[in-house]
Amino acid sequence: MVDQPKVTEKEARAVAEEARESGWRKPSFAKELYLGRFRLDLVHPHPRAEPAAAAKAEQFLTRLREYAETLDGTVIERESRIPDEYVKGLAELGCFGIKIPEEYGGLGLSQVAYNRALALLGSVHPTLGVLLSAHQSIGVPEPLKLAGTPEQKAKFLPRCAKGAVTAFLLTEPDVGSDPARLATTATPTEDGGYLLDGVKLWTTNGVVAELVVVMARVPRSEGHRGGITAFIVEMDSPGITVERRNAFMGLRGIENGVTRFHQVRVPADAVVGGEGKGLKIALATLNTGRLSIPSMCAGAGKWCLKIAREWSAARVQWGKPIAGHAAVANKISFIAATTYALESVQELSGHMSDEGRNDIRIEAALAKLYASEMSCKIADELMQIRGGRGYETAQSLAARGERAAGVEQLVRDLRINRIFEGSTEIMHLLIAREAVDAHLAAAGALADLEADLPAKAKAAAKASGFYAKWLPQLVTGRGQVPTSFAEFGQLAPHLRYIERTARKLARSTFYGMARWQAGLEKRQGFLGRIVDIGAELFAMSAACVRAEMQREDDVREGEAAYELADVFCRQARVRIEVLFEGLWRNTDDADRRLTDRVLDGAYTWLEEGVLDPSEGTGPWIADWRAGASTEDNVARRYATG
Repeated sequence: MVDQPKVTEKEARAVAEEARESGWRKPSFAKELYLGRFRLDLVHPHPRAEPAAAAKAEQFLTRLREYAETLDGTVIERESRIPDEYVKGLAELGCFGIKIPEEYGGLGLSQVAYNRALALLGSVHPTLGVLLSAHQSIGVPEPLKLAGTPEQKAKFLPRCAKGAVTAFLLTEPDVGSDPARLATTATPTEDGGYLLDGVKLWTTNGVVAELVVVMARVPRSEGHRGGITAFIVEMDSPGITVERRNAFMGLRGIENGVTRFHQVRVPADAVVGGEGKGLKIALATLNTGRLSIPSMCAGAGKWCLKIAREWSAARVQWGKPIAGHAAVANKISFIAATTYALESVQELSGHMSDEGRNDIRIEAALAKLYASEMSCKIADELMQIRGGRGYETAQSLAARGERAAGVEQLVRDLRINRIFEGSTEIMHLLIAREAVDAHLAAAGALADLEADLPAKAKAAAKASGFYAKWLPQLVTGRGQVPTSFAEFGQLAPHLRYIERTARKLARSTFYGMARWQAGLEKRQGFLGRIVDIGAELFAMSAACVRAEMQREDDVREGEAAYELADVFCRQARVRIEVLFEGLWRNTDDADRRLTDRVLDGAYTWLEEGVLDPSEGTGPWIADWRAGASTEDNVARRYATG
């Protein structure tokens, strides 16, 4: 197996810390929320698109809907491929350049319009949304927009806008969310270029891509600062082999592969943003790139609501439609209210991205985390409502002459969202790091596991000054004034709850810092619950400000929106109280001890009595080495000419 960089836990944290954006040049609603400050002014009134931009987006979405109605998602599901003619049609509509500026041949539309396009196409088949999001959210266009030179933009963006599929290559067989161990190398050459060597795993769009962004490690040497660097690479370059097209439980049309680079020559102008800037570019890209997932999750929620409504009215049990039974009614209410919240989070985050006046790194991460988790629950509830028909495939239903509602496919397709572009567990850690940033800055050496006693004493004195000013602000606020937020009518109690709860959340974070100090980073269960409470508060805020905007625009629609927002907030408040209880009453320590015993082999007797068909089929992580490929190249291109 290739030699992985020898990286300690401390070094891995240092790489991640260096890559994150440390400053806060713009305000952040979510950051303030975690600090106990409910800055409603940052999201209310709800941001809106300029009329001209909104009209332009609506024209595009109308054309896209007309085209999407001609597409058959069952073809993609059956053949595990997106037909070339589908891709050609999307390219002709400009879908590969939705957010690319018009000066480079794109449509120049907003993040909000892009989000809505993904939701629409994802309802035909989710791999259509994945194709476009892997290309435009994290592929070549977004990093170039953020850090590309004028020459790079002029060279590549017009191709991307016309339909040259792109991809983003970071993950390796033994490297997931820990980029410090990245093994793909970019060795400088005498002519000023680089030689790429390595293997990339799970390269979404990689099988069909013309251009890719590759993350590789440049060795430090004279004239080279080194570090993980982003390169734009032409996929027809000699030495590139797509060795596998991976198959998954869902997303059956996804073009995801294993890509090998062997002595691949790339010129100096292939570097994006400079040597050693790769991870910063990747994280900055994901600040908006992550919004593609909540878009498709919200779209899935809309479909679930439609199917639940129609099926529950048609299906009769014990003398009345199943919607008339409380057990089913509760599920429908959850689906409707949560779908409204998911779309509210998506819309608010998208508008905030378009406005550019707020730092949305936490909001985007929360949107991804919350939408991926809640949409899976929505789909699972729909499957339960549908019963056996929910577990049955759409093809089987159609063969029996029944409506081909593919609920089981949706459950399969949505499940990956809790894993890729940052698993739920990684998102908890990422958001927690940003949420406690002010505390870490104030605490200094108190939060350093390796700090000595004198350093900790000095840090304690510094921290006391910060907390002496900050803690009194958490005692009282507008949430305790019965007349606060009166402009929100029946939603006002929820706004007051958000304000009070944000302060409680901040106090709880402080108690955790005081109790565990440097050990807080190891308390991932505690931090995860802190993050989840903030996610619920963010979703409640988004639902309320959107409902108020809708009421301003249309009283009748606004009343319906208020009802949805009200029920969602009631449901969220129940979940929040459970999370608060879990901060201090949980089994985290017992779970850790039990896990240690499991790994020590103390309970192998519990595994007896079954067979493991996977034994002997291969190692947990495939043995791979840098070098020339011995496999056939399975790369292909869409025939869109």
